[in-house]
Amino acid sequence: MEVARSPIVDRLAAVSTATVTTVLFKRGIRNISFRGVVPLKTGQPRVAGPAFTMRFLPTREDLSSPAAWSSPTSTRAAVEAMPPGSIVVIDAMGRTNSGVLGDILCARLKVRGARALVTDGAVRDREGIVKTGLPIWSKSVAAPPAVSDLFFVGWGDPVACGGVPVLSGDMILLDEDGGIVIPGAHLADVIEEAETMEAQEEWVLNEVLGGHPLTGIYPMSEESRRRYEDESK
Repeated sequence: MEVARSPIVDRLAAVSTATVTTVLFKRGIRNISFRGVVPLKTGQPRVAGPAFTMRFLPTREDLSSPAAWSSPTSTRAAVEAMPPGSIVVIDAMGRTNSGVLGDILCARLKVRGARALVTDGAVRDREGIVKTGLPIWSKSVAAPPAVSDLFFVGWGDPVACGGVPVLSGDMILLDEDGGIVIPGAHLADVIEEAETMEAQEEWVLNEVLGGHPLTGIYPMSEESRRRYEDESK
């Protein structure tokens, strides 16, 4: 399924998680980086998009069984409810004894237009998931199905992923350094400041590679800033 491109999403995907975390840190917002969550494989593209949340609880034997796969409140139903263009954020409470989703559900997410999936739990069917082309960020990989250790309770509600709250309206940014949450209310200002910061740091890096010492350029002195602005015109 083709997903309509969003200019603001494209702009967010053009800056790094490292830059955005610094911008938000300056605003006093620190708890935004998913702990222990890494790319499933190297070389995945940087991805940005609105969060679509899914939530698990610990297993309970009378509720977690193969019958749960056909429940109206199931991972299957959640996949079909996901708006195209979303990044799926799965709260597994950091538990990695079972895989929250496998290759078939990830293939369906990809077909329905998901941009990526991030979870503080594990995924399963690694080889098959990679073949779907859906970018994945997770804490681990595990063979057992989710129902062996987890109980799926729903989607679209606030969750915690890797120690970070994820709410409706939040944006997700994922790259080789991991994943972060950008509060929706701060998005436009954060993108603008991040773009400016990356342009400045590219200039600083070129200066450093040219042999310039860090003093006066990182951070920039007023003289260096004027030189940067003159050279950027």
